[in-house]
Amino acid sequence: LDTNIETYIFTEGPEDKSLETIFSINNKTRASFSIDYRIISATVSFTPSFLPGNNDDNLKGSSSYADLRFRFFPKKFIQTVYYKNVKGFYMENMSDFFPDWQEGKDPYLQFPDLRVQSFGGSTAYVLKDHFSLKSIYTQGEWQKESRGSWVPIVDYDLSIFRDILNGQKSKETQYSLGGSMGYFYNWVLGAKKRVNIAPHISLGLGGMFSSSWDIQNDGTKLNKQNTQYLTLRFASGLHIGYNTDRFLFGGKFNVNAYAYNQKDNQNVQNNNLYGLLYIGYRFPPPKVIKRNYDKVQKKIPIL
Repeated sequence: LDTNIETYIFTEGPEDKSLETIFSINNKTRASFSIDYRIISATVSFTPSFLPGNNDDNLKGSSSYADLRFRFFPKKFIQTVYYKNVKGFYMENMSDFFPDWQEGKDPYLQFPDLRVQSFGGSTAYVLKDHFSLKSIYTQGEWQKESRGSWVPIVDYDLSIFRDILNGQKSKETQYSLGGSMGYFYNWVLGAKKRVNIAPHISLGLGGMFSSSWDIQNDGTKLNKQNTQYLTLRFASGLHIGYNTDRFLFGGKFNVNAYAYNQKDNQNVQNNNLYGLLYIGYRFPPPKVIKRNYDKVQKKIPIL
């Protein structure tokens, strides 16, 4: 389980008098199921309505969230691919625009048709030998010696924004490409090497290419605009875990953010902030999976 907070912040005006508009989804708790085998990891995430923070529809409107991602760990590379679908936002900072608005009583301004679909991935490379980034990302390995490593990362993303506002359809397509340098360290504690504490941080730059337009009822495109932006990227987190031969559990806290200047005195941020609790169990793979995987590995040694 984790607290997934998907937030977009639009800032307008000079720094000393800037005005923020914050858009969030009405899903605060996410459930994930993950399965790992050797170099392959698959995770599906969703937001069940029965979990706390996911059912305040009367005031914030309905939101939906789905995330599917795969990670591959050939040698010192980490390859991630993902698909994410988010729909239904509300304006979080209502009191900044409506002084008489009362939290918990008055409804938020809602954007039920605002939908964001993202297709993306990242490629990372561990520079130091004998450092397991997999033990931090997916807990699929158990690192038993304290080590750290610099990790260069290239990420790429296609995001499609769709909305219907006052009967007018609009669409924006964003292509992003960026590079970051991160440092990860894994402290292994205890006589049996069961406890690990792993902080990490990364900084980077990138570019974003955006195309936006309005759509008439007959499908005609109006007001088309093409723009390019320089993006700033930041990520940080802390992982604390406990390992045994069979059971593993722990928690994480992660921050992912990027920002870009849309025009003079206007800034846009996409922040993703969450804490996570996990529990897992290691079990022998079915014989048919092991047998077929071994056959493939003989032909493709990198697996």
